[in-house]
Amino acid sequence: MAKFIAIAGFAALTACGGADTPAENVEEQADVQADAIENQADMVDDQADMAANEMGEDALENQADALENRADAVRESGEARSDAMEEAR
Repeated sequence: MAKFIAIAGFAALTACGGADTPAENVEEQADVQADAIENQADMVDDQADMAANEMGEDALENQADALENRADAVRESGEARSDAMEEAR
């Protein structure tokens, strides 16, 4: 998973020529990473829908929820780092 996020982050860096400042770059990179984590959460949620029993479904739903929380934390961290960089200017 970390490899997937790193690749997504690298793709974001190469594709985000639209960012004007390093702070915007940081925030865009965090958004791309969060989007990748959310995609993974969606896949786990889909697996939960196909689980053979309720216990397996609950475990996968909990894993999906944890991934969503992680995506939110990554996004918020990117915003905070971006804001700090802007204030330091």
